[in-house]
Amino acid sequence: MPATRFACALLLLATTCLAQQPQPSPRERANAAAATLQHWYVQRTGLYTTTGWWNAANAITAIVDLSRATHSQTYAPTLANTFTQAQIVVPKAEQVGALDKMTGAPNFLNDYYDDEGWWALAWVDAYDLTHDTRYLAMAQTIFQDMSGGWDSTCGGGIWWSKERTYKNAIANELFFSVATHLAARAQAADRDRYADWATKEWAWFQNSGMINNQHLVNDGLTIDKASGQCTNNGRTVWTYNQGVVLGALAEWSRINPDTKLLLDARILADAGLANLTDTAGVLHDPCEPTSCGADAPQFKGIFVRNLRALQHVVHEPRYTAFFETNADSIWLNDRNTAKRFGGTDNQLGLVWSGPPKSIDASTQSSALDALTAAIPD
Repeated sequence: MPATRFACALLLLATTCLAQQPQPSPRERANAAAATLQHWYVQRTGLYTTTGWWNAANAITAIVDLSRATHSQTYAPTLANTFTQAQIVVPKAEQVGALDKMTGAPNFLNDYYDDEGWWALAWVDAYDLTHDTRYLAMAQTIFQDMSGGWDSTCGGGIWWSKERTYKNAIANELFFSVATHLAARAQAADRDRYADWATKEWAWFQNSGMINNQHLVNDGLTIDKASGQCTNNGRTVWTYNQGVVLGALAEWSRINPDTKLLLDARILADAGLANLTDTAGVLHDPCEPTSCGADAPQFKGIFVRNLRALQHVVHEPRYTAFFETNADSIWLNDRNTAKRFGGTDNQLGLVWSGPPKSIDASTQSSALDALTAAIPD
């Protein structure tokens, strides 16, 4: 047999065998993605190389959500390690090598209220998984600091940072979400306080102007220094701004009898699906495929995670189809199958419609959120 015909026969045989192999289940895909994510995890810091401080909170959340979806305690030691190690500030003289460039922050507090919100939600999630009350107490400590960012500028709301130069969507959505989660979990004596904050924040956010006429959430507010008036700044509609509010409203609806909460959530969710997906139904951010920086690669997973929280309340078949579409596209089109780490890599990239590029712990944990959402309840 000529060499070319022999090679073609081998290729046909390999393709046929691959087609006959059973495809991994949604649970198996998510578990494989999580195992790959942990190759970026650094035991000494409790954080992840290749990505930042707030992204690490989302990576931890993605691991916790997978654990809850699969009823697993496999990663409980990771949570405990991060809880301890990520609060340790390493003196500069002791920092050695790339693994130690990122140091921690006591009580997970820093100069940015949105960073704090991500860690607070991560520890609420960890509490739900493990029932370790240290995690819930930490979320309460973080929220207390966040509440100090509220003032009368723009009629209310918290600032993005402690420099108090910008009031934006994400900090306030996170403040709302943490308040709703604590209102459902704190000791009875504290629940009314968190519920009051949730009520106050949602009333302000709805009227802040950040939700535009298309029911899309712009990035923040422009403050007119002369008049003190605050208006929608028209900046980019990011998937995570469209998403965090969905999980917050879903959580709030569990303990608040206002039936309009879920209607508002569905309107925002549907606006996101209509405007932020391609013709195949795959989610994208406007920065793709090449200029998303260090932050935006995290955004899509946050949207999916929060839509999944809403789906647990509203049970909408269209949302289930969205989860399946994106998980399938990630696995088939956005997965690096190079042989590394002793086996199939399963690294997941920035653009969920593919090809797999710009891969790091941020893109991996974001895609993991999507794979987890496709696991049947």
